[in-house]
Amino acid sequence: MEVSLKGKVALVTGASRGIGLAIAKTFAESGASVMMVSRKIEESAMDGIDGEVAIRQANVGDPTAATDVVRETIAKFGRLDILVNNAATNPYYGPTMGVDEGRYDKTFQINLKAPLQWTQAAYEASFKENPGVIINIASVGGLRTDGGGLGVYNLTKAALIHFTRQLASEIGPNRVIGIAPGLVKTDFAGFLVENFGDKIAATVPLKRLGEPEDIANLATFLASDSASWITGETYVIDGGAGLGSSNAG
Repeated sequence: MEVSLKGKVALVTGASRGIGLAIAKTFAESGASVMMVSRKIEESAMDGIDGEVAIRQANVGDPTAATDVVRETIAKFGRLDILVNNAATNPYYGPTMGVDEGRYDKTFQINLKAPLQWTQAAYEASFKENPGVIINIASVGGLRTDGGGLGVYNLTKAALIHFTRQLASEIGPNRVIGIAPGLVKTDFAGFLVENFGDKIAATVPLKRLGEPEDIANLATFLASDSASWITGETYVIDGGAGLGSSNAG
């Protein structure tokens, strides 16, 4: 089976590095035209990508930016077929009861409200008449409790998983799909990788942490016509880390 995105147009948020960059790169190499979006993005993010890509600096938390970038994507590439809600933030690390209102609100604004706003923009501009694919990048943390400091972040990802199911039931034949990565070697997860990475990798059945390309490969399949009867589900990709946990989801 050949997984191809030839002729498709994708918009990927949080695309300057890590998982978002890997998804943009893999989509482009699979034949898609890709609009890469990030709050702090440089032209160098496109270096080494074999395919048609464009870059747009935007704050995903700005609903006006969502509407503008979706329109620009359609104007540049002629259509929009795939939206990847990847951008996320985690300004607070600590017990849930200790979070302040400002950081709580920011986490929900970027991780949960923004995916709704970008999906609304894509739906109104394209998907309402020409059904497409929405992929929400969640986390395994949205499926289990956390004894460390990621409780607030995980609340947003749990809600994003339910948002995926809810939206899939409302806007079919658009397909809405979630991906819940485990610990992946990215700058975003740098603190966990540097301090706990080796210990965690030793307990994972596949004996390694995830690479951004692992997530990108799954996203490419789910975005393709090869996955045309899949919607509403969130797929865990964690090297088997949750197999020994009773609350792995």
